[in-house]
Amino acid sequence: MLEVYPVGRVQFPPSLDLGSVMIAIDRIEAFPAELRAVIDGCGDLDHPIREGAWSIRQLVHHVADSHMHAYARTKYVLTEESPVVMPYDEVAWSRLADAALPPEPSVAFVTALHARWVEVLRGMSPADLERPWSVPGGEPRPAWRLPLTYAWHGTHHVAQIRQAREHFVL
Repeated sequence: MLEVYPVGRVQFPPSLDLGSVMIAIDRIEAFPAELRAVIDGCGDLDHPIREGAWSIRQLVHHVADSHMHAYARTKYVLTEESPVVMPYDEVAWSRLADAALPPEPSVAFVTALHARWVEVLRGMSPADLERPWSVPGGEPRPAWRLPLTYAWHGTHHVAQIRQAREHFVL
């Protein structure tokens, strides 16, 4: 049976742990190469990662959309006081015309985006990492959760693609 969360769910320490943040930033930096490697040679990018789920192609484009939002959230946290940032409808976005593109534009985008994002993340002080942000109607959360969340997010989706490719022999 294919796991929905092959690497488990994201876990957060009870408070800022700089070591965990630095490891997460390193994982964010490594992610574009991992994404490229896991789709390299895939014979069927339109195969769902499991029954009723997104295709590998849609998942690659989703990662680009999601990480673009995370990068913007990071910048809002650093430039505004307690910003409230809008979420987006990821399912609706996955149905837009650009989701049918080959994955390469999204892999190239993630590569460039992560180069910039990692620079911003590494420039954050402990005080910056404690800055709060929220979504409408949500509780404030500290900025240090962003790198932890998106390091997990990338690892999670690479594992889903790898699992699908092994299971379906793609």
